[in-house]
Amino acid sequence: MKTVNLKNIKVRNKSLLGKRVQTVLNNTLSYQWEALNDQVPGAPKSGSVNNFRIAAGEASGKHYGPVFQDSDLAKWMEAVSYSLALRSDDDLKLHLEEAIALVSKAQEADGYLDTYFTIEEPSARWTNLRDKHELYCAGHMIEAAVANYEVTGNKALLNVACRLADHICEMFGQESTKRHGYPGHEEIELALIKLYHATNERKYLDLAHYFIRERGKAPYYFKIEAMARGEAKLDELWDPSKLEYFQAHMPVIEQEAIGHAVRAMYLYSGMTDVAMETGDADLAQACRRLWDDVVKRKMYITGGVGSSSFGEAFTFAYDLPNDTAYTETCASIGLIFWAHRMFMMDQDAKYIDIMERALYNTVFAAMALDGKKYFYVNPLEVWPEVCHKREDHRHVKTERQKWYDCACCPPNIARLLTSIGKYVYALDEDKNTLFVNLYMDGQIKFNLNDEEIVLEQDTVYPWDGSISFTVASNTPVTFSLALRIPDWCKKWSIKINGQEIQEYEKNKGYAMITRVWGQEDKVELTLDMPVMTMRANPEVRADAGKVAIQRGPVVYCAEETDNGPNIANIELLPEPDFSVVYDEELLDGVCYITAKARYAKVGSYDGLYREMNNDYEETVVKLVPYYAWNNRGEGEMMVWLRQV
Repeated sequence: MKTVNLKNIKVRNKSLLGKRVQTVLNNTLSYQWEALNDQVPGAPKSGSVNNFRIAAGEASGKHYGPVFQDSDLAKWMEAVSYSLALRSDDDLKLHLEEAIALVSKAQEADGYLDTYFTIEEPSARWTNLRDKHELYCAGHMIEAAVANYEVTGNKALLNVACRLADHICEMFGQESTKRHGYPGHEEIELALIKLYHATNERKYLDLAHYFIRERGKAPYYFKIEAMARGEAKLDELWDPSKLEYFQAHMPVIEQEAIGHAVRAMYLYSGMTDVAMETGDADLAQACRRLWDDVVKRKMYITGGVGSSSFGEAFTFAYDLPNDTAYTETCASIGLIFWAHRMFMMDQDAKYIDIMERALYNTVFAAMALDGKKYFYVNPLEVWPEVCHKREDHRHVKTERQKWYDCACCPPNIARLLTSIGKYVYALDEDKNTLFVNLYMDGQIKFNLNDEEIVLEQDTVYPWDGSISFTVASNTPVTFSLALRIPDWCKKWSIKINGQEIQEYEKNKGYAMITRVWGQEDKVELTLDMPVMTMRANPEVRADAGKVAIQRGPVVYCAEETDNGPNIANIELLPEPDFSVVYDEELLDGVCYITAKARYAKVGSYDGLYREMNNDYEETVVKLVPYYAWNNRGEGEMMVWLRQV
């Protein structure tokens, strides 16, 4: 199994996914370059580019921002590199070349690269893996370098990454002369696998395997490291339970999903990569067990993970509050990374189903429709007044922000969407199969048995369940076209050249169509897309007596702008009589849903409480896609609604 070359993919803006990609290409990348250079009026300062200028000797001053600020520029560089595979952009290319030159100049003679330590603590390198994010920043720079090399063939940034990775290989490992540590914030593991693929240098794979297998072993490296720093209160700080935040309290194959959610997603992504590359069966089985723990007990219906603002973390099974949900954008992006790797390992559509859920809901919600404002936290219920006035809701922003002091999420969205072709398709050359995982208007060229094949995909998905494909090749060619049948779809049909077919293999969520394809065969996949009333597991106390509305992969919500204040007062009727309407003028073109409901009459209470009566008025509630909320001003929002 392998991903496809992004240069062989065309993205059009007819489908929602294509529109979001085009927004990133047209607006987001240039905007983020301005933000990274502190040129967006009213936005928090980044300092990321200037830190590199200082480290490179081109400017003077102190390091600005968190210790991991380098990673923001690295993710932007990765995103722009991918974007150049989709379309040429001279301005972005020049900015990218400027950034690469700056990063190269900031690298130290021994390969070390981290502006915080170069500027502020040059003698303290590698002394605090727990907190200082050196390996995390290195991982993101390596990922940027691999992306740039894949798209451009230029080795300038790849050489920087190799020198950096070689330095890390010299510092860490199982040998007695090396440090037996691992990162406080996981990321380097999956980056080293990418570098291994780009260079075929086995030592990068071995180091990734080492970092994962060493993690959580006693005696705990973070405690040893802290003692060397003379850190106080060791007995209190280094109770093993405190290490759960870092997923470092026990070996990874024994863990449940716990701690900081973004770190967990990156760790599990790296674990899956290493399991595939090395054949480590224990790691592979641990990944499958962790997957079930996350998606069956600890994930929101929107694909958000990490319910607690304290530690940006998982708590325990079924603890999924809506109004204080943290569900950091990067955590859902990490879930997408992990889901894709699990698919590559097991070729099962159930992983893509979760990937699609996280993408169409949390990740799309995290970026404004114009691509220039962002959510870090993605709650499923918002009452602006309580967010402004209660400390336990302070983490919930009621409107997207221009930037953040900790701006990990915006460039993460950009690098995901510019590389989305890698997630839409996958190629199994051994089985002569092209997997179509996501439905997006566009084109892919691929080769099987030395024959070039062009697949055109035409769809307005997810507003309509009709997807058509045109397969073209110069000569007839035999291969399997694997079309994902989403878990939410109970009825579907497939036509080839106008004739409905019934005989095809259904395997792990895919309709496998194997045939000799002619010069221009047409496939029509129709997915039934009814409005669905969703209920949560009864163990999810926050959703007891409530329902969520979903159509296709899109989860819906009620906004104050459509339904007035006090949305929590609305109750759907037992027979809501759902109606679906496509409005090309609403929120850049969406299907909205109306449903019959009722609410208690406003002003019918004198004081706080009274004996129950049936003083209700009927109404029609209007629901819009969750991802599009807060694009029409501040107001209340709810995903889970009560039903009579």
